[in-house]
Amino acid sequence: MLEKVIQQLKGGSMVFPRVLFDSYKELNINHQELVFLIYLLNESCRLDPSIMSDKLNITIPDFMRMIDNLVGKDLIKIELKSQGVKKEEWISLEPMYKKIALFLVSNPEEDEKVTNLYSEFEQEFGRALSPMEYELISGWISNGSTEETIRLALKEAVYNGVFKLKYIDSILYEWGKKGIKTKEDVLKDRKNFQNKNKNKELFDYDWLNENDE
Repeated sequence: MLEKVIQQLKGGSMVFPRVLFDSYKELNINHQELVFLIYLLNESCRLDPSIMSDKLNITIPDFMRMIDNLVGKDLIKIELKSQGVKKEEWISLEPMYKKIALFLVSNPEEDEKVTNLYSEFEQEFGRALSPMEYELISGWISNGSTEETIRLALKEAVYNGVFKLKYIDSILYEWGKKGIKTKEDVLKDRKNFQNKNKNKELFDYDWLNENDE
């Protein structure tokens, strides 16, 4: 089972950046290390400190410390490969694939739910989410927002014709202050808002002078 999941991750049948975003806290990596691992997914894995540190906009010593940290966390390993008469160092992501596969095998239903949540956003927005958007959605979940609440906030944004995660983030923030957690809570809040606006319109209407004309 574990080997099958690893092959699915490598073969692209799972959207791996999503899985990595969902798992990076459990992997105990920081944002810079997360970006580097994603970079390695799409680039040649030959270890070239000069080029790679420049891509990440960090110094070579900082880059080498990051490599040591990732090796120490058992997420990458350095392998020697023969290139003609010389040998070169290459970065293997095999340890990372194995660790993440273990997460998926131990909790496959939870991962599928989160992946489906990302898909719903992409379907409503009509485009793929950016890495930062994946991270923001993952942050909502980490901070205690339920899947139901997030989906309701998405529907609320679509209802209002706004397709931005910052808008949804503000909705979740306001709902959190009001204690809104269910669909019933949302409907009640919307009804209260509509009643307030209705009362305001009645108040603004100069009915006292209606018969003076």
